[in-house]
Amino acid sequence: MLSIRSEIMPFVAVSVLISAAVYGLLRLVPAVPSTAACLASLVLLVVLCGYLCWFFRDPVRNPPADPDVILAGADGVVAKIATFTPEQFGSITMLAGLKPEDTSAFRAGDVLRVSIFLSLFDVHVNRVPISGKSRFLGYFPGKHLFTFEEKSSDVNQHNSILIENERTCCLVNQIVGPVCRRVIYWLPHDRATDVKAGDDFGMMKFGSRMDIYFPAADVDLLAREGDRVTAGETIIGRYR
Repeated sequence: MLSIRSEIMPFVAVSVLISAAVYGLLRLVPAVPSTAACLASLVLLVVLCGYLCWFFRDPVRNPPADPDVILAGADGVVAKIATFTPEQFGSITMLAGLKPEDTSAFRAGDVLRVSIFLSLFDVHVNRVPISGKSRFLGYFPGKHLFTFEEKSSDVNQHNSILIENERTCCLVNQIVGPVCRRVIYWLPHDRATDVKAGDDFGMMKFGSRMDIYFPAADVDLLAREGDRVTAGETIIGRYR
């Protein structure tokens, strides 16, 4: 079953205003009859609302039952896979505004990052990669580079979420680019919350990027750069 997120409503209101403005402008042109102006504005409204319904769709996902797998957190294409030393990872998190205690679980060894790029046509509802306790680390204002640029991982506006269990942890960054610039974490911001792999936890608007960091020693990565993945269903790795 396909549902539409309620966050669509402000954008529908803006679409109505845009269509009304187009109708008003066309009525100022003597050569354009009122019926043509009405039809043009109506077509524009249908196109805008149709795209918004597509963008804000929230399809049902069926996570695999295997407790040893790690799932994609976003729909899109695996744009980059990178490995960082603890020192490099420390510099990245410091630049992003995180406190050292937020990422203490990553200090033992190298850190693996999987970056997923979302186009304007992908589902933008985000899902939990691993079961455990999810803790909101904060919203961090930043730049608004296009998210297909590698540098956007380090400097763009984002939310940071830490998910921990008895086997490993992951740091999830919801990153947005120059369009609309909104990241949403639906779970409580003031306390850790139990989550299951595949649960939805937030949304990014519009074209966006998700970075997922893991302690490299804890996971066997199965995803490869260029893979198309589906949030909550595609297996990107396994616990060691």
